[in-house]
Amino acid sequence: MALIITDECINCDVCEPECPNGAISQGDEIYVIDPNLCTECVGHFDEPQCVEVCPVDCIPKDPDHVETEEQLLEKFNRIING
Repeated sequence: MALIITDECINCDVCEPECPNGAISQGDEIYVIDPNLCTECVGHFDEPQCVEVCPVDCIPKDPDHVETEEQLLEKFNRIING
């Protein structure tokens, strides 16, 4: 399941550089996560790095992009292998 940034985001800029897949970018008002690039850090880390550094706890799982850990690992492999 990809992650999503809620409107509780304070634009503190700490999540974007932590994403190993480049899935996080500045949106119109708050940061956004590209669900096509988000693997919840599967393949890179044990925990999503953006969630680990977020000071306001505004990065939950996205219910609109439900994926198993196996699917996230497949996505990781597609991203890494181009």
